Amino acid sequence: MKGVLVGAALLVGLAAGCGSGSGGGDRTTTSSRDKAILVQLQEQNFSGEAGTATLTPQGSKTRVVIEMASYAANPQPAHIHEGTCAHLSFAPAFPLEDVKVGRSTTVVNVSLETLLKAKYAINVHRSAKKMKVYVACGDISRNAAPTPTVTTSEGD
Repeated sequence: MKGVLVGAALLVGLAAGCGSGSGGGDRTTTSSRDKAILVQLQEQNFSGEAGTATLTPQGSKTRVVIEMASYAANPQPAHIHEGTCAHLSFAPAFPLEDVKVGRSTTVVNVSLETLLKAKYAINVHRSAKKMKVYVACGDISRNAAPTPTVTTSEGD
């Protein structure tokens, strides 16, 4: 009976230790491609418009959320283009929902990993009538800032 209790206690101890996240090295099951990235959308053409785009992997698709700190009153087309902001391909690779009141949310039919393997950029246009006027752009890359995590302590 004593041997059974010791064995049961050992199993409980092992189970409690698994997944505790302390000691023993990294046991994280998510990889870098499972994490969202934050793309800074920089002002272009003296537009006064800037913001961020958060790209979150969803299997073979990617959720793109654009949040503009400053924006126009009208809806603004947005796209993912091949290339970089400095050398952008004219034709959009993936259309995004128009930015309305500073926000756009779209799930595109391409994985984040695929977007990161080549050069792509997110571009926001002045309006549907002024597509050639770019107001904000950001390069999609692994060097983009990770999505910030806010932590607080009870003592503050």
